[in-house]
Amino acid sequence: MTGNHRNTSITRRRALAVTGGTVAAGGLAVAGYQSAFAETATDAEASATASATSTSGTCMQLLSSVTEGPYYLDGALVRKDITEGKSGVPLTLRLTVVDATDGCTPVSGAAVEIWHCDAWGYYSGYTTANPGGSAPAESEEGDSANDNTYLRGYQIANANGVVKFETIFPGWYTPRTCHIHVKVHTGGEKADGTYEGGKVNHTGQLFFDDDIAEEIFALEPYSQHTGSYTTLADDMVYDGGGAADGLLTLKPVHKSDLSKGYKGFLTLGIDPDAENTGAGSGGGGTPPSGAPTGAPPTDAPSPSASS
Repeated sequence: MTGNHRNTSITRRRALAVTGGTVAAGGLAVAGYQSAFAETATDAEASATASATSTSGTCMQLLSSVTEGPYYLDGALVRKDITEGKSGVPLTLRLTVVDATDGCTPVSGAAVEIWHCDAWGYYSGYTTANPGGSAPAESEEGDSANDNTYLRGYQIANANGVVKFETIFPGWYTPRTCHIHVKVHTGGEKADGTYEGGKVNHTGQLFFDDDIAEEIFALEPYSQHTGSYTTLADDMVYDGGGAADGLLTLKPVHKSDLSKGYKGFLTLGIDPDAENTGAGSGGGGTPPSGAPTGAPPTDAPSPSASS
């Protein structure tokens, strides 16, 4: 599979996610964000999910902690919507943090931090790093996003261990497959719009089924990034273990209107007493040129944080 896909139309062939959810490719429609990000799960549903996780024996501990990669920045904001106007297929992430050492009980108050590239493969803070292949410059997208903060953020787990993020389907960069970085923190607190103190219990990455990614990357604005796309089997980080290695379950928001985006689900089993430095296995996958060097930028204004 390459970034310059063979067909720009959406096929009727659909893939089945590893964990059994029906998936489908979505069309790009920024106007569909509001619907995609609508709260569809009730507190009762969240409680039922957490209860089922703790009693069904399906909990796993994500032993495959991996490197945080070359694009981590301190000081991400505590907020649910991390898009800042970035264009792409809407993605609502619902992640459940459980204690894998104590019957998979929910870890209330855990801080889940995510960050990922935009539709063309650029990370905030490193917008001049070449994503490989052929792509417009990040500045050509014409959005209002803050170049140091977009597509980064924290959420604090509720009593059921659940966090939700509103974002977009990430693009790709050479030599990595499509992915989202994730850290789980405990013991700290929200301060000045970000999360401070405590320790990191898990550093990992979230992954996407190849067939879904292929259909997404045929859409605008993803299709403007052409070149060689790395599949899961050839990725330097993904270890082939399905959900245990971070493979998301994906479901379309509306089967009859796939342009409204996707919902992604995963349970993050952690050991709250463990500490992870972020120096796990797997390469970071620095792009072929324009690699980030030196300290990350710290002088740019931040948008208002919202929980």
